[in-house]
Amino acid sequence: MENADRIQVEVSYATAKEQVILELSLASGATVGDAVEVSGILQRFPEISLSVNKVGIFGKLSRLEDRLRGHDRVEIYRPLIADPREVRRQRAAEGKTVGKRP
Repeated sequence: MENADRIQVEVSYATAKEQVILELSLASGATVGDAVEVSGILQRFPEISLSVNKVGIFGKLSRLEDRLRGHDRVEIYRPLIADPREVRRQRAAEGKTVGKRP
């Protein structure tokens, strides 16, 4: 049974080799930034920089100041390696199609 003054949330981060999902109990009114800080994920993955890495709740971009609700999952996103639009332009220039066989 969940305490009315506490909420259960998850903080997740993934590298190319590892996915981590940490379960937390936070005070009601906690923010995305609070969850990231309390989780200890910044110490575990020192490459994360909250000024560079974006965050979201269930795939929707969020701000560190956004308040959490019970059972939210905070996600920390890695920067894109390649711009998807540029990759599509290069494929088009080479005459390649995605997902279609000759």
